[in-house]
This record gives sequence, structure tokens and C-alpha cells, in this order.
Amino acid sequence: MSKTKKILLTLFVVGLLSAIGVWYYVFVKDHGVNVSGTKGIEITADQLVKEFTANEDSANKKYLNKVMQVTGEVSQVGQDSLINVTLKSSDAFTNVYCTLQAGQAKPDSGKVITLKGICTAKLTDVTLNEGVIIKK
Repeated sequence: MSKTKKILLTLFVVGLLSAIGVWYYVFVKDHGVNVSGTKGIEITADQLVKEFTANEDSANKKYLNKVMQVTGEVSQVGQDSLINVTLKSSDAFTNVYCTLQAGQAKPDSGKVITLKGICTAKLTDVTLNEGVIIKK
């Protein structure tokens, strides 16, 4: 086998192994946090919204991508493929919006609940994902 063919074959094998590694890392490996098994930062929905409204940069540094344990009154429950729960705050324009993990039961509107989820952003509402209800 010529030297050029050996080099091309080596580059092909290295490229193929790299592509497999990237595919595994992106699509197969579990990057998630076990929300149920992680102690969350305890806070009320109202306090969380107030902190994001007062200083979003500071609140992002404190809460973004962290597990939050939020207590508040359920103002709205919806369902697409997963159940979505909105916890009311004293701010008329901003609440806490949480998408629950599959298999969670729908909470009743008007009830005070505690849920845990990963804080992902503040858009209109403070958003939590991977939520689990820990107290109805």
C-alpha cells in the first residue's frame, strides 16, 4: 500500500471515530440533572420573580441552570405533550412557568404547591424545565 493511501486511510479512521464520539456525546449521553434527587434552592414564586425583575443579570448568575424548589399558587395548568404549570406572583406581567417531566399528575388551579425544576431563563415568565411536584 502506498504512503498516500495509508495517510488517507488513517485520516478516514480518525475522522470516523471522531464523528462517532461526537454523535454519542450529543445524542446518547445523558447530560441531565436528576431533579428529584437534587436539593433545590428553596424560594417562593413571588420572591423569584421579584429578584429577576429587580436585577436580571444578578438573578441569572444566582439561579440559571440550577435546581430550584419553588412554592406558589397554581394560576394555570396546560398540556401540550407535557404538563405546564404557572405559579402566580404579585407581578401582573411575570409569573413562574414550569414544564413538568412526563408522568407527573396535573395539579389543581388555586392550590399552593411546591415543585422542583431547572431554571432556564426569564422571558416573559421565569421558566423552569424538568419539573417535578414535591408537595401538593
